[in-house]
Amino acid sequence: MRKFALIVVLASGLLLPGGAALAHEERPVTFPDGTGTVPVLRTGEPDLLVCKSDKADFERRIANFPADLKARNLDLFAKCQEKGVRHLQEAVDQVDRPGMTIALLPGLYREEPSQPAPTGDCANLPARRSDWGYQILSYEQQLQCPHNQNLVAILGKRDLQIEGTGAGPLDVIVDAEYRKLNAIRADRADGVYFRNLTAQRTTFNSLYVLETDGFVIDRVLTRWNDEYGFLTFASDHGLYTDCEAYGNGDGGLYPGSSSNLNEGRGHDVPRYAIEIRRCKSHDNALGYLGTAGDSLWVHDNEFYDNMVGATMDSLWPSHPGLPQNHARFENNKIYDNNRDYYRHTRDGTCAKPPAERGYERGVVCSQVGVPPGTGVIVAGGNYNVFAGNQVWGHRRAAFQLFGVPAFIRGENDLAKQADTSDHNRYEGNVFGVGPAGERRPNGLDVWWDGQGTGNCWQGDVGASSPAVLPVCAAAAPALSGGSNRLLAEPVKLVKLYLCADFSAFEARLPAGCDWFGASGLGKVEAQLALGGSVVLGLLAGLFWWRSRRIARQYGGGGETSPGSGVAAGPAAIGLRRDRLVVAGTAAGAVGLALDVVAGALGSSAQAGVALLLMGAWWLCLGAALRAGRPVFGWSTIVVGVLACVDAFDRLVYLIPVIPLGPGWIRGLVTGFWVLCAVVVLAPGRGRAAAEERPAGAEVSA
Repeated sequence: MRKFALIVVLASGLLLPGGAALAHEERPVTFPDGTGTVPVLRTGEPDLLVCKSDKADFERRIANFPADLKARNLDLFAKCQEKGVRHLQEAVDQVDRPGMTIALLPGLYREEPSQPAPTGDCANLPARRSDWGYQILSYEQQLQCPHNQNLVAILGKRDLQIEGTGAGPLDVIVDAEYRKLNAIRADRADGVYFRNLTAQRTTFNSLYVLETDGFVIDRVLTRWNDEYGFLTFASDHGLYTDCEAYGNGDGGLYPGSSSNLNEGRGHDVPRYAIEIRRCKSHDNALGYLGTAGDSLWVHDNEFYDNMVGATMDSLWPSHPGLPQNHARFENNKIYDNNRDYYRHTRDGTCAKPPAERGYERGVVCSQVGVPPGTGVIVAGGNYNVFAGNQVWGHRRAAFQLFGVPAFIRGENDLAKQADTSDHNRYEGNVFGVGPAGERRPNGLDVWWDGQGTGNCWQGDVGASSPAVLPVCAAAAPALSGGSNRLLAEPVKLVKLYLCADFSAFEARLPAGCDWFGASGLGKVEAQLALGGSVVLGLLAGLFWWRSRRIARQYGGGGETSPGSGVAAGPAAIGLRRDRLVVAGTAAGAVGLALDVVAGALGSSAQAGVALLLMGAWWLCLGAALRAGRPVFGWSTIVVGVLACVDAFDRLVYLIPVIPLGPGWIRGLVTGFWVLCAVVVLAPGRGRAAAEERPAGAEVSA
């Protein structure tokens, strides 16, 4: 096992993302003890009122409200002018006991007192800087300097409810104007409840909830941020409901490092840490991001018009709860996630200051390297369930699954390197059908790198890569068929390595990766296939040429008399050998060409057929050579058998038990065979004469 794990480290080391250091960085955190509860909305009169003083502006904002809501807001406004405050932070600072409610009246809250740059001791806090340039502040430093990074800071307050009193979230806007990392930060604020407001325009997150046991995000809108709309981190007993996020450079919804309460369990779990329901996340780089997104129930949401609908991963170090596990995606609509925002990186738009990029006009500056046109990606997660989702209209794939070696998250134990992408289930999802029942296919329903244990899919999956998948049984964790592979398919591993070299900070878009626009022969898969086909094609041509020369040399030899039982003469033997080589070469040429086409088109089925044709070439060539060159001939037959086994694994049935896919074994053996073939084909009188003399030919004295 340790030897295999070492192979994983060496081979999967290619997957270390170039942008890994640019992920979300936070102070060391601990999970809540889990004794909290999800807070419940309070409907009584508020304890504190926040409003602006411009009555004409206020009346304009509420002019189209329903009569009763309009009357209530007018009453609250009159009270607020008398005893309320003008900034949300003022009200938060007045909270002096658990269970208080702040009513935030319609208006634009720029929180001017919080905007100035830090001075004095706050300008010189001793703290490490992240790769983005902001400081990683401790909780005590946040208390000391709450507005170094936050427009509104809710620190240590318990059971606080903040509710906008408008008809919808856009009636109350907290606007950071790209001056702060976070518009609203709730830190160690157990029981916090946000309702009916908008937070926007930050250099990181609109709404940030950290180390909190019990929170609700209810009818809140976040938009136009460098990174995330909603970020909840190291928290438990949470609920996102009826929320919306758009225009964010990373995840619209990011329930990161949620409480890891189901670690070590199978699919039977007692509860989930965070529930996300009836939210819409669209026009972001990612609709949903779940680095260490553990124990999440995500249901009845819509993820659409992003680059990728949703991701969960174990990619970034220093996120507690890795590897990611136990997310349940159920009854979501995941569709048309085909946006490609990399053009804004290419043309220099994203190199401008955030306020000048045009987020409000639809610009999104992606901070992550992902394959646009994908519904859901699991990059190193375990025990996730995807059930009853409707997934349609993706130009690349509905679902992607691939493994991530443990050292990327800072875990160097060799035995753990292949501990991700295990026991994920895909069942009862509806592929390629739009809301009115029309046909809206995905490019592929499934793309899987082949690594992992116990992963399974429903039986009605359409086009996929590989072409055959393990099928789920009725109850977890059983499945029909399956594999236990420590490494991904070789070509897919190379592709993931290449594509991971994306860097938003350096505006680096890896050439050769179709995620960033490569197509046809420009794709790394096609280039690898072309390179291999050129080498094997040259060898095939040389073997064919030598076979033809031998056939001509012995073309006038003796014949076997019909029915005589006498051994065939040199001419007949040479002719049979020549026919084998010609037939095999023809099949191989077609296979080599088809392999390049398969790489350009991304067709797993065509790649499998190409392997069968190349296997036929090796088998024919080996049969023709085994008399004159028995060792090399039989080794050629072995390569042909391995090619056919690899094709069977791709097209018919995943071979169980083996820890490495047939592609790895075939590739290694083929590399050695190429070296041997060069030696065999090299000029040499004695060797050539022995090789070219058909069996049964007499040697002159």
